[in-house]
Amino acid sequence: MRGWWQDLTDLALPTECGGCGSPPAVLCARCRTSLERAEPRRVRPVPEPPGLPAVYAAAPYAREVRALLLAHKERGALALTGALGAALAGAVRAGLAPEPGQLAPEPGRLGAGPDAGPVILVPVPSARWAVRRRGHDPVRRMALVAAGRLRRTGTPARVAAVLRQRRPVVDQAGLDARRRRENLAGALEVRAGGARLLAGGRVVLVDDLITTGASLAEAARAVRATAGTRCEEDRAVYRAATREGREERRIGTRSRTRSQGGKSVHGALEKGPVNIIGEAVRAAVIAAPRDSFE
Repeated sequence: MRGWWQDLTDLALPTECGGCGSPPAVLCARCRTSLERAEPRRVRPVPEPPGLPAVYAAAPYAREVRALLLAHKERGALALTGALGAALAGAVRAGLAPEPGQLAPEPGRLGAGPDAGPVILVPVPSARWAVRRRGHDPVRRMALVAAGRLRRTGTPARVAAVLRQRRPVVDQAGLDARRRRENLAGALEVRAGGARLLAGGRVVLVDDLITTGASLAEAARAVRATAGTRCEEDRAVYRAATREGREERRIGTRSRTRSQGGKSVHGALEKGPVNIIGEAVRAAVIAAPRDSFE
């Protein structure tokens, strides 16, 4: 009820801009430009947590963008959902392009190419107590808008809110990178039947913000666990590749290239299966710290 009432209030009453505070627009032209003209790019937190998928962000987390996210999430400025969802859609589009030097995913796997099915946006869930306190789920709202934007531009997309917290976690504010990883380790899981909703599509985890990357890394772990059989096969391939790499060094071969089916495979093969697993899931956010942008 609080969400519906806030929606009506935002539509009926003039208010100040959620980004800079200038009256009377909910989102002034200057703040809208800071979102719409941003060029989504790859971001990497330092240190980068293990298992973090490729993450794309629409804009730096500073000034107007920071204020807009806080107004939407903490103060219930629901009229901002459209603009924020559009920015998120831009980050999703950027993240769907193949990474330079990455192998294409195999057909039928999560995250496979453009013919594999729709883009499936998976919101990173907030704690239940946070959703109750705010009166709405901001990330899910923005994901729904982003999916609609993608569909209108010819990209089939839908939202699958399949992640949930399997155990309580403490508030992340004030925790450093290591403590955030410890706080979230094993905290998420895919709901019963959720694996079916993820099958055959390109999975993109979505959130409003990335700081240390702990939340997205844990969400990616939970989603990847739904394809456990495939991941076991990938690990077996990785172990085999690692043994081959060790054997190659033990023999003392100067060349880092071996022949495989008429193709050249370089010594970096050991890392190949890791990239294949990571390719299955990607992530998009609206904002990230400025120094994390590539």
